[in-house]
Amino acid sequence: MLALTVGFTVVEVVGGILTGSLALLADAGHMLFDTVAIGLALAAIALAQRPSTPRRSFGFQRAEILAAFVNGLTLVLVGGWIVWEAIQRFRDPPEILGGWMLAVALVGLAVNAVSAGILMRSEQESLNVEAALRHVLADLLGSAGVLLAAVVILATGWTVVDPLVSLGIALLIVASAWSVLRDSTAILMEETPSGMDADAIARAIVSVPGVTNVHDLHVWRITSGFDALAAHVLVGRGEDCHGLRREIEGVLASRFGITHTTLQVDHDASEALIELRRDAVRPG
Repeated sequence: MLALTVGFTVVEVVGGILTGSLALLADAGHMLFDTVAIGLALAAIALAQRPSTPRRSFGFQRAEILAAFVNGLTLVLVGGWIVWEAIQRFRDPPEILGGWMLAVALVGLAVNAVSAGILMRSEQESLNVEAALRHVLADLLGSAGVLLAAVVILATGWTVVDPLVSLGIALLIVASAWSVLRDSTAILMEETPSGMDADAIARAIVSVPGVTNVHDLHVWRITSGFDALAAHVLVGRGEDCHGLRREIEGVLASRFGITHTTLQVDHDASEALIELRRDAVRPG
């Protein structure tokens, strides 16, 4: 897919310059960032497979999330550049070669369709791959827009459609960036994973017979498909701490799919606490 993207980026840049089409150059700019996005995705996947070390206990598994975040930012930057260029074109529309524009758009549609098909096989497995897929889907829609603009120019000679389509492509690019930035930021900020309710998890832990209290509960996502949990659990006096810990781990795995847990389990000693007050202690 990287080879396809690099090859077609060159074709679109040359085609955009020769035809004078901003829509083609906008799509080429997006394709250029697609190339960077796919390169980042590949590098992140390679890094994520490296083993953990004493210094990096989770290895480089967050590299995929960082790559997704960077890809989302680049999408926003590309969208801003296209809007700026489109505004300039409205003021001074250039002559556009619609025939060549149409030919390049058809090739782009085919290339992006193939690339999207490749990535869709693994979209659900990684936010990193999903970010790259969103780049490609935005390009696919962009190529369709360029195709439409070329047809209009050939049929009517109305060149203003070129910057209009470019603005549409820019909106698609920014929209595709939003969910990637939102999800990657949530993971980097170690929010509770989407689709999980921390209160429901706490109630499930306390519902285990013998458990009296749970606090300092943290649920977060290391990377796509890798959720973790840490909590301090109190159990009744005389209860089997290790047995209840195993039972809680089973509940978390079966009901919430969380298998990486760190549970500190202690006996609830509230009844045995001694309270000292300053006014109760008298000298002599």
